[in-house]
Parts: sequence; C-alpha cells; structure tokens
Amino acid sequence: MRDGRYIEIPGSKTHELPPLLVHAMNEYVPAEGAADLDSVMPEAEDMLAASDADEEMVERRKFELALQLTEQYKALMAHWLWGDSILEWIRQCEITFEAEDTLRKLLHPDVWPHASRASFVTLLADKRIETPGVMLERAMGLRLTFRVPPPIDCCSNQFLFYLNSTMANAAYQTWARMIPRVPALFPPERFHFDVVSIGN
Repeated sequence: MRDGRYIEIPGSKTHELPPLLVHAMNEYVPAEGAADLDSVMPEAEDMLAASDADEEMVERRKFELALQLTEQYKALMAHWLWGDSILEWIRQCEITFEAEDTLRKLLHPDVWPHASRASFVTLLADKRIETPGVMLERAMGLRLTFRVPPPIDCCSNQFLFYLNSTMANAAYQTWARMIPRVPALFPPERFHFDVVSIGN
C-alpha cells in the first residue's frame, strides 16, 4: 500500500535531478585568527557578570566565551551555506521539472495534488543525504532569513547562542506552509541526484 503523503508519478522511471552543489565554508568565512576573535570580544565582555576575579581570570573567561561565540557563528555559517546551496538546487530542479512532461504538472498550484518547494527539502531528508552537523530545516530557515550571510560582528551573543535556531525554524515553517493545503511529497525512490561539495 502506497503512503498517501507521496505524489503519484506516472510510470516507473527514476528521474535524474541536478546535483546538489554544497558550498564550502572557506568561501565566506575568513581564515581562523585573531581578527575573528577581536570582533566578538565586546560581546564576550558583555556576557561576563561583574566579579572580583583577578584580571587574568577575567581575560581567560572572556577569551573562552569569544571562542564559543566564534564556534556558534561557524555553525550558523555552515547552516546558511547548506541553505543557500539547497535553494539554488531547488531552482535547478524546477527547471528540470518544467523540461519533463511527466514532472511538469507536479509543481503547478492549479493541479492537485502538487508539490511545494518545501517538498524538495523533505526529499533530501527522505533520501537521507549526509549533512554533517547541519539540520536541513534550520539551514533553509537561515537562508530564507538572510539573503547574504551576516558578518560575525553583526550577531549578538543572544542571537548566536539562543535565537538563531528558533528564528530559523520559524522562518522555515512559515515558508513551508505558504500553500493552503498540505502539499504532496516526492517519492524518494523515483528520484536520483548526487551531492557534491565544492570550493574545498
């Protein structure tokens, strides 16, 4: 018995989709160094509670917090890059769908059931592609929120530690539910594509 969530695609052909080209961190994030830490030091200092610890201890705590903020920013960037890569892949897939008679109608809102753009994200999850440390919905949410990646000195400590995942998830859920009815999903066994890491 077929899962009713999945859209019926005529025939039994496996459809070839464009490769998902995932951009590497080094395209956007400068090499590790003092400049990165210097830009988050004011945020780290704001996080420290007043204490009577000696100056060396305060400086060490500030440095450790700055390192943690930098790691949080790198995680944000890894998610944003995946989201940007997925959004471009979805655009390429839409072109592929328009070029194939069997697939063309699946994306048109005047035909029901039809798939939404979020169905491509679900397809990635259903295909169990490897996303080292990256959650697909959060990645898409960050890309939907930021057209370009925010520089580290624009991110508050509150955003890096607590808010970016909440905001990203809300952005994705809002985007995924933009159509009035639950969209049909793509049956994963009917599609093939490669995931390629570029820019390393």
